[in-house]
Amino acid sequence: MARRVFVWAAHPRAGSLCEGLAQAYADGARDEGADVRLLKLSEMAFDVGGFAGYGAPNPPLEPSLQAWQEATTWCEHMLWVHPYWWGAMPAQAKAVLDRALVPGFGFKYRDKGLLWDKLLTGRSADVIITSDTPPLWDTLVYGRPGRRVARNQVLSFCGVRCQQVRQWGPVKTATPEQRAAWVAEAHRMGRAAARG
Repeated sequence: MARRVFVWAAHPRAGSLCEGLAQAYADGARDEGADVRLLKLSEMAFDVGGFAGYGAPNPPLEPSLQAWQEATTWCEHMLWVHPYWWGAMPAQAKAVLDRALVPGFGFKYRDKGLLWDKLLTGRSADVIITSDTPPLWDTLVYGRPGRRVARNQVLSFCGVRCQQVRQWGPVKTATPEQRAAWVAEAHRMGRAAARG
């Protein structure tokens, strides 16, 4: 049976390196027989600023956010690819999480105490982050906040087992050969993900 893989290119600009990496990963997974859904943030339409917080009245989810939830529910494995802006993912990508990865979908707080139920267990994930900050500098000086948040405070919080969290950069000074190597590595990661 083909493994179900959801690939999210979480960069707001069409044609970005992140979209290229997401496409390479998706192609690699398909090469190994996976059933793949690819969703691009650059093609998603939703209200970025209309979220008032959990428990507050919020607008219903737009079709793009419903599609993101459906793909997350459907998949056995997912990849998120996003750039690293001010130590985090872009605001538009974060807005997807704020609005779609909500209590009752990604997690559910228990009535008493501080514990919660993880509602996305049984899934695994890879994350690729592109940055102008050299990854070693980001690790030694900043403590790799983007990688820690993705792994620990988002995916693991909801029960998703992270397999790989990669940060590639600096993009600003990368040669065409370096970018091609990243694309090739994303393709290899997609093939591995399809095999489980």
